[in-house]
Amino acid sequence: MSPITAQSDPDRISVELSSRRTGMSFQRTRMSADRTLMSVIRTSLSLISFGFTIYQVFEKLREAGTIAHAGASRNFGVVLVALGIAMLVIGIIYHVQFMIGLREERKAMKAAGLVHAESRFPPSLTLITAIVLLVVGVAAIVSMLFQVGPFG
Repeated sequence: MSPITAQSDPDRISVELSSRRTGMSFQRTRMSADRTLMSVIRTSLSLISFGFTIYQVFEKLREAGTIAHAGASRNFGVVLVALGIAMLVIGIIYHVQFMIGLREERKAMKAAGLVHAESRFPPSLTLITAIVLLVVGVAAIVSMLFQVGPFG
């Protein structure tokens, strides 16, 4: 008779399959977090571009002498750009915190022998895109407020 702690082949296969499914669920969760950040990027990009466009249109109308005062409209454009930047910063912070927690959970599960942890987490292209958009948004708002920079 075999000892109680020995596993039969079907038990080992079942544990192996379970471990693989758990490992794949980490990948699905990571992709889900990337999709969430992509939705933040889309919304932020819309706010930043719409705010910048409103600002530029009313600034050009004022320069052409078509309208005398464009302060309220320009301020609305600045607020939209600032809102887009703030949303992007919050989205990036949330994403980074979530990914750190996911990595730590995976390490703990590997230490417990529940997953193999053979797959690695490559750099997130979505996060890189979000950071680039953040830089562009900051450059846009600096240009709007101080009439300097690449968008002035």
